Amino acid sequence: MTRRLMEGSEAIAEAAIAAGCRFFAGYPMTPFTEVLECFARRLPETGGTCVNAESELEAVGMAWGAVATGARSATGSTGQGLSLMQESLSEITRAELPLVVFNMSRGQADYYQSTRGGGHGDYRHIVLAPMDLHEAVELTQLAFHLADRWRNPVLIYGDYVLAHTSEAVDVTPLAFDSLPDKDWAVDGTLGGTGRSRVVNSLGFEKGSSEIDPEAFWQRLQQKHEAIAREEVRVESEFTEDAELIVVAFGTAARFVRHAVRALRKRGLRVGTLRPITLWPFPARELAAAVEGAARLAVFELNAGQMIDDVRLAVLGRVPVVPIGGISTDVAGFGVGSLLDSERICDRIENAWKEGR
Repeated sequence: MTRRLMEGSEAIAEAAIAAGCRFFAGYPMTPFTEVLECFARRLPETGGTCVNAESELEAVGMAWGAVATGARSATGSTGQGLSLMQESLSEITRAELPLVVFNMSRGQADYYQSTRGGGHGDYRHIVLAPMDLHEAVELTQLAFHLADRWRNPVLIYGDYVLAHTSEAVDVTPLAFDSLPDKDWAVDGTLGGTGRSRVVNSLGFEKGSSEIDPEAFWQRLQQKHEAIAREEVRVESEFTEDAELIVVAFGTAARFVRHAVRALRKRGLRVGTLRPITLWPFPARELAAAVEGAARLAVFELNAGQMIDDVRLAVLGRVPVVPIGGISTDVAGFGVGSLLDSERICDRIENAWKEGR
């Protein structure tokens, strides 16, 4: 194992390359810019290609073309840039292309955008939200595996803290289960044979005179239902006897975990639960965790987004209260005064007292 001090942006790019990513396209927008710069420096050294596109629209189009050939490919931006990509991302999902997308979000968070999307029709992306660089390295490599396994886009949800924190991490390639052949890839090998392939969002097959988008879309729905059953990832701590459980995701969950551990030492029966997959959301796991709890508190750095899924998971069995809020710096990157362990401790303790 070789550990090296790296900033988050570099670690994410290195992990993607270790997973076999050989094409990346993006348009600079901080805190995504640094990820793009790392890909631009490293991909040519590994025989890959990185394109600084004219805009996010061109970036997702280039990535769409590359991934359709079967190459492991990725794109990304901040939430603002991803807003421009939504039409393509919804079509890419229905075309069953295994694209990996990096969202290095700014202030107010992009939970809604990441888990609901802003495109058209029925579609879902697997969304992985790492808490720190070590997990980002693992989940980035997992993202490419899951994308290929399910032929479905996977989004890595990061932010300014993840992109700009430095830690000593190991970026050794991870081993996963074997994957099916990419017999769908439009790679040019069948050109001129009359059996060439086509990738589209209607289920149309070249040479067939029948198009049945309804049956195709129903099959995709069944696939997304299978993903929802099989790919839930969640982490919890001290929930067995907790009177109050705090739910948080991403880098904010790291601060919450520290606060909960400090409060446990002071005798408060509090616990924490962290969705690692924002979609599929760990609704059943959360519902089971609150069986003995009196209250749920949700800490997120926005006006309230994930709290909707938390409330849906427990369906009124226990009160759900927000203890986070809008908190950012003057640049709008989301690194505000609420990212303070003592302030978080105070908010958790107040929520615990009010629920007794």
